[in-house]
Amino acid sequence: MAEDGTGVLDRLSSREREVFLPIAAGMSNTEIREALHLSPATVKTHVSRPFAKPQLRDRVHAVILAYELCEQRG
Repeated sequence: MAEDGTGVLDRLSSREREVFLPIAAGMSNTEIREALHLSPATVKTHVSRPFAKPQLRDRVHAVILAYELCEQRG
C-alpha cells in the first residue's frame, strides 16, 4: 500500500522539511542556499536526504507530493 504524502513528510527531519518546501516550489540549490542562508554543502546534503526516502524519488516527485498535500488539506 502506498504511503500518503503526510507520512513521507513525517519521516523528514525539521531541516529536511524546511528544504523540501523550496524544492517543491522549484527553487534551485543556489536559490535555496540564499533563501535559507546555508552553505552550498549544507544545501546539497539536505536536498539529497529526502530523496533517499523510498517515496520521494526526485524534484518532480517533490512537486507532485506537495501538490497532493495541498489538495488533501483542501
